[in-house]
Amino acid sequence: MLPNRLAAALLAALILGPLSASAQGSCAEDLALIRLEDSQVLEFDIEVVDTPASRAQGLMYRKNVPPGTGMLFVYEQPQPVSFWMRNTLVPLDMIFLDATGVIRHIHPNARPLDETPVPGAMVGDPDPARLMVLEIAGGEAARLGLAKGQVLAHPALDQDRAAFPCN
Repeated sequence: MLPNRLAAALLAALILGPLSASAQGSCAEDLALIRLEDSQVLEFDIEVVDTPASRAQGLMYRKNVPPGTGMLFVYEQPQPVSFWMRNTLVPLDMIFLDATGVIRHIHPNARPLDETPVPGAMVGDPDPARLMVLEIAGGEAARLGLAKGQVLAHPALDQDRAAFPCN
């Protein structure tokens, strides 16, 4: 019976995409919440990767990234970061966040298998240091209205400094 429930949950995630956090609850290790300008909060079921080995693996070899899901890369300290798509089989949106959880840059639809570096900051950004990167399915950021300046809540952020602290 468990495989049927899992299949149903995955189908619901594909159809519904991210749900309102008010319908789902507060911060948790496996959830990333993003507050939009209209105060709507989107919820993403995530995997957290916070070691050098897990960050290096990332979403390599995955055949799909369902809507409403993603991977949150967390660094020990804010730092300039750059990503690539080596061995990544699906397009991804890369959402780069500073130490307070503010979206500082979005790279949409990174091309599968492309080894060209994707910088975490635009040229001229006065503070290119990033603490986190959220990878979601390619095209989802635009579809959901994600934009620079919006804020993410997650327990890995220093809650005293977070722009959108956990409840």
